[in-house]
Amino acid sequence: MATETTRTAPEERLVNLVVALMATEPGLTKDTILSSVAGYREQSSAGASKDALEKMFERDKQTLRSLGIQVETIGDYADPDDLREARYRIPTAEYELPADIEFTPAELAVLNLAGGVWSESSMSADARSGLRKIRALGIDVDAPIIGYSPRINLRDSAFVPLQRAIEQGRVVSFAYLKAGEDASKRRRIRPLALVDYEARWHVYGFDLEQDAPRTFLLSRIVSDIEITKTAFDLAEREGAGERALAGLAEVAARQQALLEVEPGTEAALRLSRRAAPAEQGIRVPYVDLHIFADELASYGPEVRVVEPADLRGAVIARLQRVLDAHGGHA
Repeated sequence: MATETTRTAPEERLVNLVVALMATEPGLTKDTILSSVAGYREQSSAGASKDALEKMFERDKQTLRSLGIQVETIGDYADPDDLREARYRIPTAEYELPADIEFTPAELAVLNLAGGVWSESSMSADARSGLRKIRALGIDVDAPIIGYSPRINLRDSAFVPLQRAIEQGRVVSFAYLKAGEDASKRRRIRPLALVDYEARWHVYGFDLEQDAPRTFLLSRIVSDIEITKTAFDLAEREGAGERALAGLAEVAARQQALLEVEPGTEAALRLSRRAAPAEQGIRVPYVDLHIFADELASYGPEVRVVEPADLRGAVIARLQRVLDAHGGHA
């Protein structure tokens, strides 16, 4: 875990502040916030003056309000104008649905599915630590706060340790199997961001062997993630997610498949979301030929690859293997 003197990025400090202010109905005093919420706590431990921390908190309040997040100030009940012991909170009622709203069964199913990606288990370590400190002060923390913390529940076992390494600023090592290769290779990177692109998770980081930034598909990591003791500057993480997504988009823009898709099928529903119409079907950008071929083959007769030829060949090869495995003949 990052040490108390580690600098927290401003956006992380804001998220931690939102979590803390939504976690308790009575609100938190400024002293509690500055001593317990990650971002302020580290600055205090590093020797920042109380005046500087209070100015930082005032700026953060204004930033949140400019984003439409209402931060309430609660003064002394006997003298509301006395703000020396004021408490601050974000009223959760502002984010609750109206009582008279209704959903169809299909809409409820989608909401339940979306709700399944929220849980306390992946709340950042700093956020969990802050809530524990607040509880230790005897302040009740509302259980529903875990609903504001994202958890991505994936089959990729690499996700959680990579997330932890990014938080801690630690170099990681893992075996990676590139497309079309028979043997994996060991990679050592400074992990900077986890990004979702084309419904698949990637880790973006600086490859220490190649001495250059690289993006790796999590599903191609074929070993446990080794989190080393080698640390790196957390400032490297700033803007890393945007750089990763921009790089993936550039790759996809150079690789587009011309497809004929059966209307009204699952293939049409899924592929049309990221496709552009063409004279003969649709054009769909993709990043990884082999991963995209797996997806297209899963649709069976619902889709036909017109071009490029290597993608068409990869899809045919996959379908042929399925046919052979079942004793069929082309």
